[in-house]
This record gives sequence, structure tokens and C-alpha cells, in this order.
Amino acid sequence: MVLNGWLKNDSDFLVISGLHGNTRGLREMKVEMKGVKKVYPDGTVALRGVDFDVREGEIVGLLGENGAGKTTLMKILSGLLRPTAGEIYVNGERVYFKNPSDALKLGIGMVHQHFSLVPIYNSIENIMLGQEERTGGLASLSLLNLKKAREDFQRLVEETGLKVPLDVPVENLPLGVQQRIEILKLLYRGVNVLILDEPTSFLTPLEVKDLFKILRNLKERGKSIVFITHKLKEAIDVTERVVVLRQGMVTGRIETVKATPEALAKMMVGEEIELKVKKEEINVGKPVLIVKNLKVLDDMGRWAVKGVSFDVKAGEIFGVVGVEGNGQTELLQAITGLRPVESGEIYVNGEKTDKLDPKKLYSQGVSHIPEDRQKYGLILDFTVLENSVLGRQFEPRFIQRMGRLNWPAITEFAKKVIKSFNVVTTSLKIPVRSLSGGNQQRLVVGRELSKNPSLIIAAHPTRGLDVASTLYIRELLLKMREQGKGILLVSADLEEALELSDRIAVMYEGQFLGIGETQSFTIEEIGLMMGGIIPGETKRKEEEKP
Repeated sequence: MVLNGWLKNDSDFLVISGLHGNTRGLREMKVEMKGVKKVYPDGTVALRGVDFDVREGEIVGLLGENGAGKTTLMKILSGLLRPTAGEIYVNGERVYFKNPSDALKLGIGMVHQHFSLVPIYNSIENIMLGQEERTGGLASLSLLNLKKAREDFQRLVEETGLKVPLDVPVENLPLGVQQRIEILKLLYRGVNVLILDEPTSFLTPLEVKDLFKILRNLKERGKSIVFITHKLKEAIDVTERVVVLRQGMVTGRIETVKATPEALAKMMVGEEIELKVKKEEINVGKPVLIVKNLKVLDDMGRWAVKGVSFDVKAGEIFGVVGVEGNGQTELLQAITGLRPVESGEIYVNGEKTDKLDPKKLYSQGVSHIPEDRQKYGLILDFTVLENSVLGRQFEPRFIQRMGRLNWPAITEFAKKVIKSFNVVTTSLKIPVRSLSGGNQQRLVVGRELSKNPSLIIAAHPTRGLDVASTLYIRELLLKMREQGKGILLVSADLEEALELSDRIAVMYEGQFLGIGETQSFTIEEIGLMMGGIIPGETKRKEEEKP
């Protein structure tokens, strides 16, 4: 049975008019989405009649704020979600997708922000998953013709330029290489329309350049690419057309040669917006954080931080950049009391803190904006009210006699945070998971900055946020700087780190390869160090054994 042109339930069959079987090798490809709507069971309207098309051999950018509907639209195109209404055409033929497998059969696939690789499997094994032979209803990689698979895979690597090691477990590979495996996995299955969701989030500047080169090569080979990003400059650098969504509707279509960051930002938010934050010249004070020869182990017992030393002064932003997975997480966890220190010393406001737990550290004037708001900053099933004091519920003003929570005081505080930090919510009593990502982040930032801290630890504070929310958070951090706070900023966004930081350090394999005034480094030099090469040297630093 069909509802609004779409299958009503999973028991309905797949109908693909005029197109049957795997279209691997199909070159001509045009995809059109017409009047696509998506309403979730809770009544949330994600898409309001979107028209979108992808032509053969082009890279089209898809921009929009958080909640604009871009990922939802592409999940529908890749078969992961079903629309409430609307139509999809492939080469002029109307199609219906029950699942991603149906979309793959027609040459459409999506690489998500969070990869779907089996960590202990190598590249070939991950790429072959789902194509196993079956015996007695069971599938096994051992039944695959891995020799032929290796030959086919190697040929694909050479043709595309997506070079990856074949026999290394993916858990031991950098995120940039894992992303290449995800792309190869789809290309191996004959994908002609490749959808990439925020593909540069984990890449160094050099890796971004390499990725763009590869995408252009795929385009020349007739592949079509949808490039979802919130980075305006990247959209302009690599795409030929840009489509902008706002509140589930298309608000702009423009050829990239005619686009400017300002024009794209206006389409995204509906008004003129200043893309650069203003950074005042101020005099720095004494160090509020001192780290001496810090060494920290990761969860596997390997050295994650290998003798790092630095300080953060009052009234400055000290930025740490590098490809994720090079010790930044463990460094911040050690400083905030979440991970034990193997050796070295940490001082906050002159007090030795490397043996203190987070609760005692926070009483020393430390605020922590964690790298993953949903995993470390919020309890998603708790209400907005409860999350507004999470980690602060032991403060005297929030406690009554017999240790009971003072809900009137907490409510008053929550209202102030929501108003002061522009958190959009329909009620204090709804689960915090109901808020958009940007509003979840504003709540975390508001809770932490309202402590009146002397030291702010900020890890990827604008990750996944739209243009307006990103600018808001950056301006807040600069305001804290002007008030004399010391800020340790870890960011995977190099542009953000360079714009905000007074000094910067480049972290690679647990060490700082470079540290100094931000303006003393070029982007090229930073990119080299993020890849493990010290400018002027030709060899990577040897990995230190734990």
C-alpha cells in the first residue's frame, strides 16, 4: 500500500519503475527530489516541500543551520529515512526506497559523520562487509574470495587516489584514513551519487586539500557528490552549486562562482551577519594554569600525553590544535581531574591540582565546556531545569536542609541562564534531548560560564553549530577573555583557533611540536605540524614507546 506516494510499512514491496538490480558501473546519473516533506511522529516538521537535484559529474553544496533539514533530506535520499510526502526520480524514473540497500542498488550512498566501520577489521574486510556468501543462513568473511577482492580494491584505490593501508585494523588508522575507507566502501558498491556529511570535521588542512583533489577527480570520472558542510569557505572552494536550507525549506540556490560567504550566511540565517568577531587588544596577567612535564596514559595503557609543558595567563586564549586522537582529549581530562596523571604537575591559581577530583577542581575556579555535550555535558533524559545545574547541585544556594535540592532557587537560576545565553526552549520541564544541538551547547556554556570562573577549559565549543550559534559562542569566549579569564581552547577548527587564540600549540602524538604567538605561524606550517612534520625537517618524529 502507498501513502502519499510512499510505502506505508515495511511489509510493502519495493517498487522501482523501470530500474531493476544493481546498477554498478552506471555512468549517466541524475537524481531529483520533488516536494519532499518530513514530519516526525512527535509533530516536528523537518522538511516543508523541498526540491533538490544532483546532476552527473558535479559537486553540489548543501548548507543550512542546525535543524534546517539538510541531513534529514540526505537520509531520505540515501534510503535511511522515509519521507512523509514527495517524490524521488533517478534518471527520470520514479523510485521508492525502503532502506539504504535499495538506494545503493541505484548507485546512491552516504558517508555519515560517525563512521560505521568494525574497528578490528582491516580495510578490505570492512569494505566487503555485507557482501559475504551465506552457508546455512550464516554469513562469513572466510567464504569471501579475498584475493579477488584485494585486486579489485587495489585497482579502485589507484583509480581514485584514495590511498589506504590494506591490512591494518581500522582502529589503528587516523580518522582521515577511516573516512577514505568509508568512501571506498561505497565506490566499491558502484555508488554514483556520493553524499558526504561534514566530511572535513576531522581533517588537517593538508588532508582537506587532498580530499578536495580526490572529490574533483571523482567528479571528472562522472561521479556526483553532495557536500554537506557548515564551513562557508569550503563550500565555495570545492562546489559548483550551493543549495541553502532554512527551517526545512530552500531559501537559496546559487552558482558557486557567484557566491560569497556573506551571501551564503544571509541565506542561512535570513539576515545580514558579520562573520568576523572583534578581538580587542588587552594586557595579560599572571598564569592561572601551569602544566609541567605532564604525562598521561590513554585507555589502552599507551602514552597519550608525553611530557607537555605550558601555561595559560589571565586575559589570554591559549589554543591547542591538531588532528583529533593525538592526546588532546587525555590532556584536558587530566587537567579537569577526569583522568589520572602519571607524572608531572598541574597548578590552577597557584594551587597544585593534579591529584584533585573534578568537584574540588571546580571549586578552585575552573569551568569545563566538554568536547561532547551529549556524552559529557548533559543527561539527555533529564529536563532543561535539571541540566542547568548539573555538576553544580552541591553549591550552597541550591541545597536546603537535610540535603534536599532548593528547586525554587534552581528554577530562578535556570531562567537566568536561558535568558542570558539565549537558550531557545518551550519549557524548563522538557527533556534536554528535545533541544537543538545549538541550544544544548548554549545551555552547557551558560551553566559553565555563569560560575564566574578564573580558568575556562573549552573543548570544541562550536562543533556542529550553525553560523549564528558559532559566532555567539566565539563572542562569549572573547568577552570572558576581556574580563581577565584564562581560556584553554582545544579546537579541530583551525580557522576558529587562529581567530580566537593569542598563543597556539600544535599537538601531534602526545607532544607539542610548535608553541608560540598565533601570528608567528603560517597555516602551511601549522598543517605540516598537524601531520607530524616540523617545518624545516623532512622526517616525522619517531613515535615514543610507552
